[in-house]
Amino acid sequence: MGVIVPSTNTVVEHDYSAMRPHGITFHTGRAYIPEPDIDSDVSFEDLLQAIREGQGPAIRDVLTCKPDYIIMGMSAETFWGGAEGNQKFEAEIKEQTGLGVTTGATACREALALFGARRIAFVSPYPPVGNEAVTKFFKDHGYEVVRFRGLAAPSATAMAAISEGELVDTLRELDGPDVDAIVQVGTNLSMVRLADAAERWLQKPVIAINAACVWHALRANGFDDRLEGFGSLLREH
Repeated sequence: MGVIVPSTNTVVEHDYSAMRPHGITFHTGRAYIPEPDIDSDVSFEDLLQAIREGQGPAIRDVLTCKPDYIIMGMSAETFWGGAEGNQKFEAEIKEQTGLGVTTGATACREALALFGARRIAFVSPYPPVGNEAVTKFFKDHGYEVVRFRGLAAPSATAMAAISEGELVDTLRELDGPDVDAIVQVGTNLSMVRLADAAERWLQKPVIAINAACVWHALRANGFDDRLEGFGSLLREH
């Protein structure tokens, strides 16, 4: 499987490698990001524009290894423009590659549907404009976003430095009887193992976007491996 990530991303390859079933390989194409700072909504949108400009060459490069499938190992770009924006994004990637594709937005949505969740909370490393895009996507698909917390990392690389302790506190703040499931977005924020643990003390689904992407890509290609340690999504579904 070809995996497209921003050049600033240090988490996707780590997480995917940890979740890789025997016989599946992930091959990365990196979209060049010249400026990782995201200290404002404007700079965050500039980052997304850089991803758009860089993903074409990254896809071109990874296609030379002849992958069978593509995973877009990025998050905000797949939520941008809501449901319609994600559909357009997926169509463009499929046209460019001639292959099936998994996006983080679709993977999270299908995971939520599997659990029957309708009222959700989410955590992200984004500034306000990114959280608006995520909220719009889920609302477009009929989900009620009860609350969210954007951790506003100052740069794309700083997303990976958000501590587990801060995430634990955030998950507890987001939880409540009015929430059916919690979603974590932002592929450069590693939460696949914490999500597995959090499901036990919150007693509800906690969906980490990197786990959702691997789950979606495996199931879309007919692989039914059940994996321990990354949440009930991969363990039971």
